[in-house]
Amino acid sequence: MARMRNRELPLIVRWLPAILMMGAIFFFSSLPAGRVPSFGEWDLLIKKAGHASGYALLGLAYYFALPPRLSKGFRWILALFMAILFALSDEFHQSFVQDRNSSIIDVGIDTIGAAIALTIAAFYSSNSNSSSSI
Repeated sequence: MARMRNRELPLIVRWLPAILMMGAIFFFSSLPAGRVPSFGEWDLLIKKAGHASGYALLGLAYYFALPPRLSKGFRWILALFMAILFALSDEFHQSFVQDRNSSIIDVGIDTIGAAIALTIAAFYSSNSNSSSSI
């Protein structure tokens, strides 16, 4: 059976990773402060790395969900814009969670994580000699 190209994948299959990542981010943001684990002296670093990593994955999921007929540059910008919008909405949502607060700094960390991952993905996909269909 021949491998399917991204443009041939059904819409739900392309968007499922993004939907799952948004659900995971929403779930973790919904946890009251008392249910969020503490990592001792590494707490701040681990939590901020979690922000960057989560949004790196979300940005990539958006990038690969967007129609392949769009240019890579436009998909990069659109995926980053979508990740920033979700980060803003997530911080707003978090402001309603018991003992949690929202932070524009977290939105910045989320944006940096998404931008780095998207840059690596765009570079890799434009310079790859791979025959992978993903």
